Amino acid sequence: MSLNAFGHLFRVTTWGESHGPALGCVIDGCPPGVTVDEASIQQWLDLRKPGTSKYVTQRREPDAVEILSGVFEGVTTGTPISLMIRNADQRSKDYGDIKDKFRPGHADYAYFTKYGIRDYRGGGRSSARETAARVAAGGVARAVLGDMLPGLSVRGAMVQMGDRVIDRTAWDWDEVARNPFWTPDAQAAEDWAEYLDGLRKAGDSVGAVIEIVASGVPAGLGAPIYGKIDTDLAAAMMSINAVKGVEIGDGFAAAALTGSANADEMRMGPEGPEFSSNHAGGVLGGISTGQEIVLRFAVKPTSSILTPRATVDRFGKDAEIVTKGRHDPCVGIRAVPVGEAMMACIVLDHVLLHRGQVGENRGVIGQV
Repeated sequence: MSLNAFGHLFRVTTWGESHGPALGCVIDGCPPGVTVDEASIQQWLDLRKPGTSKYVTQRREPDAVEILSGVFEGVTTGTPISLMIRNADQRSKDYGDIKDKFRPGHADYAYFTKYGIRDYRGGGRSSARETAARVAAGGVARAVLGDMLPGLSVRGAMVQMGDRVIDRTAWDWDEVARNPFWTPDAQAAEDWAEYLDGLRKAGDSVGAVIEIVASGVPAGLGAPIYGKIDTDLAAAMMSINAVKGVEIGDGFAAAALTGSANADEMRMGPEGPEFSSNHAGGVLGGISTGQEIVLRFAVKPTSSILTPRATVDRFGKDAEIVTKGRHDPCVGIRAVPVGEAMMACIVLDHVLLHRGQVGENRGVIGQV
């Protein structure tokens, strides 16, 4: 059973392990004639790569992408695009002590139970290192979207670390690039730095909430009943390592609202209907409304920590484990560019699906 791919028309298959010689992806269904080169993809990988600050793993990986196929003379050919990222700084010896033990909170036990074998070197296929391939695919998706929908943008930010949330009245997208936490709140960045320093020195970790916003998305993307764009977005975000929950728009908070408060009222504007609010997160009935698509996902604390934990080994004996190596004290930090990449891939996939079924939107408000 092969379940290493996502997408319908823009389809991405990732391959490789954390401590193997390389990892990468194959993209099928990319339209031809789009300008793509290694530099245009690399700019996104540089945002995700490890070692960029003291708050992320100190594994030193250049994450240099190589285009192996599907691009000729700087443009896509319409054939499968193969991208490869070589691993350069593996330290497999760090994991020798745990080859027979299962790390609590990790996929070790689940993988072993299913397959009877596991790659204990950094988690193998279950490692978040796999997400580098998704970011590379997202770079290609962004290039295609830039050609097809020049006004569309995808941006992400960390809005919560542990129980510490941002001040949304201080939201500044420009601030995201000025701090190591991808947060739009400058004061939160200062507070989180001190907080995470303490956790890091104590050998512990913490979770986070990431918000991804797609602006300039046209109305009409997605299809009932099982092709909803929010269904595919939720599945895409849940597939990211350590993600334990996804919400669209107000999400779970909508359960506390009344119907009159939750409804996004509409009035006609100069260019069509305008919404008074966006509780729905830009999606109604699984179809985009033309508003911003807003989603959030919750990332659990990094399971690889220096604090001793009780576990069992593969021989059925009780044991204690301390995970050595280089790990993110808050894995949510580097999840931001991964969430952006998945959003770009899914939105592009639905743009192609929509174009294939109906071409242009069939219903126009104000025309009878």
